[in-house]
Amino acid sequence: MITVANRIYIKPEHADAFEKVFRERAGLVDKMSGFISNQVLRPVNDGDPYVVFTTWDSRQDFLNWVRSDAFVKGHAQSGTLPKDAYARPNVLELHEVVQDSTRPDLQPEPHGGPFNMH
Repeated sequence: MITVANRIYIKPEHADAFEKVFRERAGLVDKMSGFISNQVLRPVNDGDPYVVFTTWDSRQDFLNWVRSDAFVKGHAQSGTLPKDAYARPNVLELHEVVQDSTRPDLQPEPHGGPFNMH
């Protein structure tokens, strides 16, 4: 199992529009094999990023998503905010799940090495 955290730095005056994009998202990721969940986390401290947090059965399932036509289609509306809505570039983090308290029988994700989407 893996998690993917996309840390997106949104200027406060664009926060409502950013959240609206996610409330109206296409939802195509929900149908992907190996997809477990998607959470959009709102920062509580000034200057902190939003975090779009997804959980996947495996690294390969996530790679299948980012290489799919559904990914391109699902992200088509992500360019609807003006460029000045972003305070700085986003940061994508992938983590291999070693332990999950809700899944005591989970086998840890094997070490996959550095992540490369392409």
